Amino acid sequence: MEYIIPLNGWAAGEREFRWPVETEFFQKFGNTEILDAALEVCVKAVKSGRYIGVDLDIQGHVTVPCDRCLEDLRLPVEAHPSFSVKFGEEVASEEQMREGTREILFLSATDADLDLGQVIYDYVCLALPMQRVHVEGECNPDTVRFLGHEPENEEAGDTNSPFAALKGLFDEK
Repeated sequence: MEYIIPLNGWAAGEREFRWPVETEFFQKFGNTEILDAALEVCVKAVKSGRYIGVDLDIQGHVTVPCDRCLEDLRLPVEAHPSFSVKFGEEVASEEQMREGTREILFLSATDADLDLGQVIYDYVCLALPMQRVHVEGECNPDTVRFLGHEPENEEAGDTNSPFAALKGLFDEK
């Protein structure tokens, strides 16, 4: 599936698009962290002269590995990015790249399509939390037990540690 808005032949006015975003979409970008996806992208684009206002509504869920137990973790995704598209050959300054709270994307006047694939991918990835873990108590209990397990030969581990000599420092007083 392609996430393209055709620009040729589009007179001024509003257009709406709805696209599903599934696991294959993320695989095309080489993303191996997103194991499953069921998202819907709603696009509202308004063209006026040499300007297009684009509002996206991305909703659904993705499945990623839990950072703690590595089991599947289903996360909700909700993002509402907005940006403007302007046509022209000039190079944009940093000031021109922002218009209020909207980012501005400059396209060549000869571009026939606006491909939103990269934009959708970026905003979905940004909508995911940095730490992806199950809520307390929902991780795989075997994995959690293994992670909390102390080494059986604790004394052998202490002799290899550069801090082993400091261990009893506070106990001596």
